Amino acid sequence: MDNQVSDMTGLGEKRRFTRASLNAPVQYKNFRGVTEVPSMSITRNLSEGGVCFQTSKFISLACRLVVEIYIPTLPKPIKAISKVAWIRKIPSTDLYELGNHFLEITKEDKSSILKFINQNASQVAQSLNPTATV
Repeated sequence: MDNQVSDMTGLGEKRRFTRASLNAPVQYKNFRGVTEVPSMSITRNLSEGGVCFQTSKFISLACRLVVEIYIPTLPKPIKAISKVAWIRKIPSTDLYELGNHFLEITKEDKSSILKFINQNASQVAQSLNPTATV
């Protein structure tokens, strides 16, 4: 199965990987912040290539972060080193939404993400057409 998506919305949005909506805890800190206390947030979505979440801090583009994503169905968190690919202020709030591209992630964690995304896609398909078999 090809998990790459070229146009998800029909409005010209180009995405390399399929994303799954996910509201799960994520812990993050600057890769170079050895003594920095990790911050917590909630993910918005997850893909094989990265994660999107909200933060109250502005984090500059290309900043490298250490992230741990706590997917409820997994026994241990997904750990990765990521790079901030984009950031935008959420209107009428003091929050930012940022997209992170995974730079370093184990094959095991990548496989866990793909399994989660495939399960999520199956559940969404079933909820849209409960009589269909998946």
